[in-house]
Amino acid sequence: MDKLVIEGSRRLEGTVTISGAKNACLPILAAALLSDEKSVIRNVPSLKDIATMLKIFKNLDVKVHQDGGTITIEPKGYKKHMAPYELVSTMRASICVLGPLLAKQRYAEVSFPGGCVIGARPIDLHLKGLKSLGAKIKVEKGYIIADGKNLRGGNVYLGGHFGSSVLATANTMMAATLVKGVTVIENAACEPEVVDLATFLMKMGAKIKDHTTHRIIIEGVTRLHGAEHAVIPDRIEAGTYTIASAITKGDITLKNAKPEHLVAVIDRLTEAGLSITKVPNGFRVRYVKKLKPLDVTALPYPGFPTDLQAQVMSLMTVTDGISIITEKIYPERFIHISELNRMGADIQLEGASAIVKGVKALSGAPVMASDLRASAALVLAGLAAKGRTDVHRIYHLDRGYEKLEEKLTKLGGKVWREKEK
Repeated sequence: MDKLVIEGSRRLEGTVTISGAKNACLPILAAALLSDEKSVIRNVPSLKDIATMLKIFKNLDVKVHQDGGTITIEPKGYKKHMAPYELVSTMRASICVLGPLLAKQRYAEVSFPGGCVIGARPIDLHLKGLKSLGAKIKVEKGYIIADGKNLRGGNVYLGGHFGSSVLATANTMMAATLVKGVTVIENAACEPEVVDLATFLMKMGAKIKDHTTHRIIIEGVTRLHGAEHAVIPDRIEAGTYTIASAITKGDITLKNAKPEHLVAVIDRLTEAGLSITKVPNGFRVRYVKKLKPLDVTALPYPGFPTDLQAQVMSLMTVTDGISIITEKIYPERFIHISELNRMGADIQLEGASAIVKGVKALSGAPVMASDLRASAALVLAGLAAKGRTDVHRIYHLDRGYEKLEEKLTKLGGKVWREKEK
């Protein structure tokens, strides 16, 4: 197992190219299972989660060819319908094969998903959506067993305790494309990743309306054909490098980034005093003056992303004043607080809010990553800290950030991997 070593207190500057969005790519890959024809997906990041999805495909006897950032999927003739525990348990997003398998094969067996430990993330909305289409679902021995012999269009409300669900919306939308009748998804997620999936499905011949809103309408068709598609850039990676520029008092241009996907993030960080300006095919992030503390609440899109909550907390640890960061999506997503405090931060947790008192400087320390975005937050803290920071369990990072240490090094950081002793 590797660890990431960071020698901090180095200003980052230069240009970084943002990779394709993991959270868009995974359901788009799954959607290719809805056709018998070849699909070609471009701008695919090289990540552990992508590799896991391709293993699931191979387990289904689906032909897959990868050439750098391009993946070709040839699903013709596959008959298998099971996504096994040993693969699904490592990655929550693998649940998104459930909808396509059910719609195409009319039967699916998918293990309960795994992934990061960030609090309860039930799949009840996934099951609710598919049941609304007529699926009969039971749970046995840790597997979701879904019978789709009587699938048909229907109305479904996907509101949950903490808002809409991206993957539940994706699963329901994908399944609805191949069932007779009209499906209306109310309180659908409208994140850019959902829009990108709908765009790909429409290229395949799906009939989808209002896919940029909270009310998506799908008219089922009898078959879908193959398609080619380039995945959108990763807004969470872009947000992470935006904060990296801020926390190192740097000047970074983000190439292949879409500021329109980060409106809430840009609003909050601009309010703090960061300079963020559009450039051709991206935007530039400059530290130009002392930053101010923030009041940030993680909300469903287009609100501030929960996947950037930990990273902005790292920035606020070295920002003078008191910041309040509230989590409305996953109220238990604060495991990184104890590790940031090990580095000299002053953070107290009060319910679903973290009270962050800015300190003059963080100090490098050995820290333990608990999940993907917490790992990124610890890397950001290490970039700003005095001395050496060792981030352990970086397999989380490999699930969501392509060539992280290489990109940071090109920007002037001193970051490298070492084998754990």
